[in-house]
Amino acid sequence: MAVRKLKSEAIPTMFMPDGPAAANRLIESIGEAQRERTILEAQMNDELARVKSKYEERASGLGRQLGAMMRGLQAWCEANRAELTRDGKTKTVKFAAGEVSWRMRPPSVTIRGAKKVLAYLLEKGMTTFVRTKHEIDKEAMLAHPGLAAEIRGVKIGSAGEDFVVKPFETELEEALDGTQRN
Repeated sequence: MAVRKLKSEAIPTMFMPDGPAAANRLIESIGEAQRERTILEAQMNDELARVKSKYEERASGLGRQLGAMMRGLQAWCEANRAELTRDGKTKTVKFAAGEVSWRMRPPSVTIRGAKKVLAYLLEKGMTTFVRTKHEIDKEAMLAHPGLAAEIRGVKIGSAGEDFVVKPFETELEEALDGTQRN
């Protein structure tokens, strides 16, 4: 029987200060690490933007070319649709390189001015097209926690507490004097 070794994830070291001065140094270190991470994130985003721009530029011409090819293929297929689909017996036509198909989109409803449409439907008694939605108002329960807690199935939980470390930092200001122009 072969013996399998399980790899366990390394447990990060905990930095426990031994007094107020050490706690202050640890907060400084947290701030430095956060700023370094922000710098790395900005560098990553700059690099990603350059790469994305390069490929989008190269792909834009292909997008126009693909659109023209698709429109040409669709025009030919529409002109020959009866023959290709055997007079509508199939919606998919297979070629050696791939297939084309015609698909019906599901019906949809678009409403402009929903409040006016709703008012009209109610005024005309067309309640078939009006949905009444009942739902529990959790905000009201939080406003009256004692009463809400008496309801079977309702539990009002504590908001909890978070430990927050906020290293002091400042942002550099940029100022233009009257001689500089954009």
